[in-house]
Amino acid sequence: MPENNSVTEFVLLGLTQDPLRQKLVVFIFLVFYGGTIVGNTLIIVTITFSPTLGSPMYFFLFYLSLSDSCFSTTMAPRLIVDSFSAKKVISYNECMIQVFALHFFGSLEIFVLIFMAADRYVAICKPLRYPTIMRRQVCLILIVFAWIGSFVHGTTQIILLLRLPFCGPNLIDHYCCDLQPLMKLACMDTYVVNLLFVCNSGALCSFSFIVLMISYIVILHSLRNHSAEGRKKALSTCTSHIIVAVLLFGPCIFIYTRPPTTLPIDKMVAVFYTIGTPFLNPLVYTLRNAEVKNAMRRLWYIKTMTE
Repeated sequence: MPENNSVTEFVLLGLTQDPLRQKLVVFIFLVFYGGTIVGNTLIIVTITFSPTLGSPMYFFLFYLSLSDSCFSTTMAPRLIVDSFSAKKVISYNECMIQVFALHFFGSLEIFVLIFMAADRYVAICKPLRYPTIMRRQVCLILIVFAWIGSFVHGTTQIILLLRLPFCGPNLIDHYCCDLQPLMKLACMDTYVVNLLFVCNSGALCSFSFIVLMISYIVILHSLRNHSAEGRKKALSTCTSHIIVAVLLFGPCIFIYTRPPTTLPIDKMVAVFYTIGTPFLNPLVYTLRNAEVKNAMRRLWYIKTMTE
């Protein structure tokens, strides 16, 4: 902890102070977090053990499900446990770790979504060169790059936070540690620091979203040259990816691309992209994907037959 800090712990105010609403929060988060872990684990297991899901798209989907599970785990368990406590205390070091984990796994998900869009672009717009461009070695290099890039992004956030002195109030009007609520407590002018945060997190979200939307517009435009069956299959896949991108980037851009202010709606928006989106992703990728559903059925059939 920096020497100019007199604060050794923070108190999280949570989503609500009402006891009845807190019980409702526990129930909702248990359902969503349980569904997130079960759904994403099911996708991970299916891709791992299904020989029919060996294409690069499912290689990236494996890591998307992994990042979703870890991303949600950085928030949900602590919020559920804190709902049973009268005073929700988190130490300074734990708070910094939570911020790092939030941005590490969040940026990992962003990188994976970009690679999935690139995979669909090559598959639809350059099908003859697809096996050469999206070969296994290239996919592995991209994933390594995603992990390194996520680590650099998360580390940058922590370095900036560690420069902020906390010497006064320690009440965080949130259910987790994040950039905006912490900057509000800093004992210094945070204008420049907020600009750096916007250039880091805000730019990452906004630029990535723009790149994704442009890539999918190009993909959808190129579908006019495909057969009706090919258009239907490609449109189904791209629609799933676009839904996931909007669910993630909409709240992300809202939170990280504005001046250093906190709004009453911030906590609900944060709930949506930290808990809601990881819960919805498995539904989007299984209910709209016949290959994944068929692979799950085959694995379940093999399991029941072996028993």
